[in-house]
Amino acid sequence: MGGRHDHRRGKNRRRRSGGDGRSPASLLIAAAGGLFLLILALLGLALVEANRGGPNTTDGAVVVVPRGAGVSSIGRMLEEEGHVRFAPVFRMAAMIYGGGRPMQAGEYEIPARASPRALVAMITEGRALLHSITFAEGLTSDAVAQVIAESEVLSGAAPPPPPEGSVLPETYNVERGMDRSELLARMRAAHDRAVREVWAQRAPNLPIRSPEELVTLASIVERETGVAEERPRVAAVFINRLRRGMPLQSDPTIIYGVCRQHPERCRNGRLINEATGRIRTIRQSEIALDTGYNTYRIPRLPPGPIANPGRAALEAVANPADTDDLFFVADGSGGHVFARTVAEHERNVRRWREIERTRLAAEN
Repeated sequence: MGGRHDHRRGKNRRRRSGGDGRSPASLLIAAAGGLFLLILALLGLALVEANRGGPNTTDGAVVVVPRGAGVSSIGRMLEEEGHVRFAPVFRMAAMIYGGGRPMQAGEYEIPARASPRALVAMITEGRALLHSITFAEGLTSDAVAQVIAESEVLSGAAPPPPPEGSVLPETYNVERGMDRSELLARMRAAHDRAVREVWAQRAPNLPIRSPEELVTLASIVERETGVAEERPRVAAVFINRLRRGMPLQSDPTIIYGVCRQHPERCRNGRLINEATGRIRTIRQSEIALDTGYNTYRIPRLPPGPIANPGRAALEAVANPADTDDLFFVADGSGGHVFARTVAEHERNVRRWREIERTRLAAEN
């Protein structure tokens, strides 16, 4: 009996050592399965959260993604600023929905209730806010450089002024943080493209020998014209003079040359009284001054542009109005009156001087 008793106790010990009867391998598989189900559940919850509206309830919030920022730092920033609930969910949304695309630097306006998935799409696609920077037609390159340097939207060191007449003045839409040199390069490329296109469409038999001369004459037309519709007719006057070998006699070329030789006489491209700082007209001595640009002294185009002309001025020179006009003078309302003969022009000049005298008397 004692032997049989010992045998049963051994079997009982073996049953207890196995617990519920499963081997260690089966327990490990069961644990792995449970962990997998837990991960699936967490992943499901994360996917729901990635597509769920964010905690921000107001439109118009703006965030700035700096250059070089990674997904983790952007997620933390969005969480700290209240646009996502959990930074890890944003990172997961970037992995799942970002398509491997990098985050784009820029300034972003966050819509109310934007989900992490929507934020990932916005930032990877670079749908950043754009800011308009306007450069008026006829600005000198020094003035263009000043606008670029003073912009609060741009970043980086201020580049030196570009060569005169080498940029296209217009409105440029830029992202906050764009490098100043990058914008200047964009303006120069736009100028080169516009000149190529306009030069290719020029009228035949113009007394303009190169694209560079086109830009030079267009800069004079730009500085002479206050009324956009007059550009082709003003251009025609100068084209007719060049054909006849007449000096252009353009006042802005006098002013440009004086400002190059005597910057103390100028402010923002206009002549001033050195004592009072008030804007003044051209002095008789300046009309006689040989600056190289003074078209009262040279019977040809000046050696280069006197400003940066816009596309409309370039097109006006390339396709001027069909007219025999050789003269124009201000009409007192911002525009000009045109004439074909010296006698007509002298009458127009007398009328303009009377307008000037009346205006000065009213001011005093």
